[in-house]
Amino acid sequence: MIDRARPQPDPTPHVPETFDDRGFAGHPRGLSNLFFAEMWERFSFYGMRALLMLFMVAPVATGGLGLDQVRAAEIYGNYTMACYLLCILGGYIADNFIGARRAVLVGGLIITAGHYTLAVDSMAAFYAGLALVAVGTGLLKPSISTLVGGLYRDSDTRRDAGFSLFYMGINLGAFAAPLVTGWLAQSERFREILVGWGLDPNSCWHWGFGAAAIGMTLGMTVYVRRLSWLGNAGEAPAAGKARPWKGLIWVILGSAALLGLLVRADRYPALLVTLYSLPLVGIAYFGLFRKDEEGRRLGAILVFFVAAILFWAVFEQAGSTLALFAEDLTRNEVLGHGFPSSWFQSVNALFVMMLAPLFAWLWVRMGKGQPSVPVKFALGLLFLGLSFALMVPAAAATAAGKVSPLWLLAVYFLQTVGEMCLSPVGLSTMSRLAPAHLAGLVMGVWFLATSLGNKLAGTLAGGFDAKDPAGLSDFFLNQALVVGAMTVALLALAPWVKRLMGRRG
Repeated sequence: MIDRARPQPDPTPHVPETFDDRGFAGHPRGLSNLFFAEMWERFSFYGMRALLMLFMVAPVATGGLGLDQVRAAEIYGNYTMACYLLCILGGYIADNFIGARRAVLVGGLIITAGHYTLAVDSMAAFYAGLALVAVGTGLLKPSISTLVGGLYRDSDTRRDAGFSLFYMGINLGAFAAPLVTGWLAQSERFREILVGWGLDPNSCWHWGFGAAAIGMTLGMTVYVRRLSWLGNAGEAPAAGKARPWKGLIWVILGSAALLGLLVRADRYPALLVTLYSLPLVGIAYFGLFRKDEEGRRLGAILVFFVAAILFWAVFEQAGSTLALFAEDLTRNEVLGHGFPSSWFQSVNALFVMMLAPLFAWLWVRMGKGQPSVPVKFALGLLFLGLSFALMVPAAAATAAGKVSPLWLLAVYFLQTVGEMCLSPVGLSTMSRLAPAHLAGLVMGVWFLATSLGNKLAGTLAGGFDAKDPAGLSDFFLNQALVVGAMTVALLALAPWVKRLMGRRG
């Protein structure tokens, strides 16, 4: 659960004493504010996401929405897509109008309202809650990491360690959330407790959503109480500075148009294919016809953009395809003790906390001998493809009944290894390749790759069929083959992509 879209630090000046403050493990005390705020924000996000697909397909008689799987997958894909797509608009508003600190506050309050709305048992509240969480995430997500960077001078040697602590907060929240919300929503024990209280046990799903809301409330409470700890980091632009209202209108219109087209593509597959083919045109233009250094670097960025879309399209099926596999086809028990299927959603965060320090050490240890960026991306795709290749025999084995949870644990391990090779490398590479005057746009492109990948993940999840083991094996095999083909293509193109990157490769 790495923060997959970290923008560049806020360049605005900050109060000098902020840099000398060592109130949190040797770091500015403002880091503790952002650490806990982001931990609870990710708790709410991943806690709700762990339940979302399962809640939508659960029968009405058990408190779910009773939607068919294709429709549920469309909603899931559009929701997760919107959360990242709206980050472009949210970042623009923060940079030019209200500042990062206020964007985190406003965004967090909107997210909180969204989670409380989801706790209400009605279809209207369900859609309104999803919309509020997506809008709030768009405001909060691109700004809170900017605030972390704003606590340090560019030359401060504590900066990287500070971000490492911050990411630990992200993964602590992502790890704990499904354990809590999953137990509330899925465990028989909690249903018995509700009966004992004289309440409807089928309301358990909304108790899970309510726990996510409480987590977000705690995060916002911490953030507001310790807001002064941030010094001047992320303040709004000066009052006398002209606001780019026309630019805002264009960003709003562009975001709305793209969002509308992608949602509409659920009914028109040709439109989806067209939209996802456009980056290939950009690669051809910048990589083959632009001879200047900036053009070549933009060509390389688009190559990584396409690879990232495919990566997230498979990886983000953790909350849809793999969640359904865990619920319907996996023996969710250890030593005879059962556990909610949503608990599998904690595994990735656990593996990230275990593997991130190892990979950080590995790249430093290898020094100049480490693989190039295109090869690292290819390795990320390779492990991702292997994870779905492993699902092929797992799916076939379901013909004889539910399978061991070890299958999914192995799948999540392979995917996390792939994530370590691609996600943090992609963030670093975007910041290196981006021309100075296009830095914000390039980070927006990285957000967009995540958004488009999430959308495609939802579309692909519509083909999951738990009742057909042979078809399910083909479902995973076909995706593994596509990822494998992209891996081979990226390895073959690696020398060319390195030339496009030039001195920044």
